[in-house]
Amino acid sequence: MRNPANKATTRIVCLLLLAALCTPAVRAQSPRPVSPIHVKVVVVTMFERGKDTGDAPGEYQFWVEREHLDQVFDLPAGFHHVRMNKDGVLGIVTGEGAAKAAASIMALGLDPRFDLSNAYWIVAGIAGGDPADVSIGSSVWVQHVVDGDLAYEIDAREIPKSWPTGYVPFGRSAPYQKPVPSDDGNCYTLNPQLVAWAYQLTKGVRLPDSEITAAGRQYRASFVGFPNAQKEPFVAEGDEVSASTFWLGALMNRWANRWDRYFTGGNYMVSAMEDSGTLQSLTFLDHAGRADLRRVLVLRTISDLDRQPPGETAVEILKSMQRAQYPGYLAALDAAERVGDTVVRNIVANWPERETSVP
Repeated sequence: MRNPANKATTRIVCLLLLAALCTPAVRAQSPRPVSPIHVKVVVVTMFERGKDTGDAPGEYQFWVEREHLDQVFDLPAGFHHVRMNKDGVLGIVTGEGAAKAAASIMALGLDPRFDLSNAYWIVAGIAGGDPADVSIGSSVWVQHVVDGDLAYEIDAREIPKSWPTGYVPFGRSAPYQKPVPSDDGNCYTLNPQLVAWAYQLTKGVRLPDSEITAAGRQYRASFVGFPNAQKEPFVAEGDEVSASTFWLGALMNRWANRWDRYFTGGNYMVSAMEDSGTLQSLTFLDHAGRADLRRVLVLRTISDLDRQPPGETAVEILKSMQRAQYPGYLAALDAAERVGDTVVRNIVANWPERETSVP
């Protein structure tokens, strides 16, 4: 006859073994969900020259150092890792050109680690400027981003003599032919109320003229007949032509002004490379509920002017651009962070209101 005590002991041991065997499987099948990180502001930069800190700066470095973006997250599907601070401000480097920008923004926007549904986006980068409107070191809050790549093109040596350019809008057979094509990525209009708010908040920000080098001041003075180009740095509002082709010269400047007026009726002030790609991705992310286009700002600061000074040729300025000798480079980097940070600080300081209501 079996001992009842031994039988009970055996049963308990079996139950404990069964529990030990089952517990890991249950845990593996039911991991504890991780809540995504709520981001308040995304600062979008396009390039960095070396390390994120401590060396010759690109667009990212001043933000990393001054905003204390100390926490690093790998972004394998993007161009560069992202960084974040304790206030909910996240910084990204997209890579140069519209293609890299579009891919990097989409990689971030779809990353499940981050909740970007109420985040504000501030593109903060350097640009070329129209000397009719701005000086080096100045900052421009962009109202419209017009794509300068989506077009037909005929070589200038083969265009009719009556044509001012060989660039022709898609769906048209002559430059600037009316009606203007329906919007299919030709133009992105940023939230006018938010742009106006950012401009009013920052128009009094002092951009120290001491940041302009002696060579930069000499360059600025060479734009005789362009009074805005000869001013100390200031904050403005205007339009951007975004194209991955780095164009230069007085005739291309004329084209950019007409191309912008054709699509928007606005005033072209800055040339850049990436923002049409960034805004295309943000448009798709908005459709998916992962970003809010009403919360997007573009701030471009002037490292150089997009045409030659009177008395020089476009080829002469091309040589200096090839050597990456932008006369307002450091001043423009400083202005992007200095002006952009004024908006970032306001959003963070007033987050309970900014989260639910766009200024």
